[in-house]
Amino acid sequence: MTWSLFYLCCFCVGLVLCVVLAVSGGGHGPFHTHSPLRFHVPGMRPAVGHQHAASTSVFNGFTLTAFLCWFGGAGYLLQRHPGMVTWVTLLLALLSGVVGANLIFWFLSKFLLSHERALTAEETAIPGVIGRVSGPLSNGRTGEILYTQLGVRRSCPARSADGTSIDRDAEVLVLRYDKGIAYVRLWHEFEM
Repeated sequence: MTWSLFYLCCFCVGLVLCVVLAVSGGGHGPFHTHSPLRFHVPGMRPAVGHQHAASTSVFNGFTLTAFLCWFGGAGYLLQRHPGMVTWVTLLLALLSGVVGANLIFWFLSKFLLSHERALTAEETAIPGVIGRVSGPLSNGRTGEILYTQLGVRRSCPARSADGTSIDRDAEVLVLRYDKGIAYVRLWHEFEM
């Protein structure tokens, strides 16, 4: 294997892994891990505690694939230059990979993680939420409600709290949430 082929393979593998990582949502591709060092991007799994860019490891899926891509690309271009010494090419390719990975890390931490915060239990609590029945609740059967919380539309299995039937499109209030099921009553019963 020639050095040019080695650098070209590194570039192609890095580029493919970057695309896979971006398309898969960042945490569900080949670099998915439950490690606290894993990079957290909005839309992926929820953060535990308050995580900021300062607590994010520089060694994560995004920066490792960026390093491989920049290392391979720079090495390939430098290797093709006539008169370039192999060890100088390797050194410059490594330097290019480190610079590229740091640029990607800086961009992600500066722009994506700067507004990140963990949700509190109070913000995601379902009791007290007003929703609309999308699957009728009748005879103690489980139906479904739709509700909006923190600007996101959500659904949840639901049952009538008192066992009465509730028709589709009725507004309901969630009284309690137990084992993944919301227990609801008609909202107009609570209006004054």
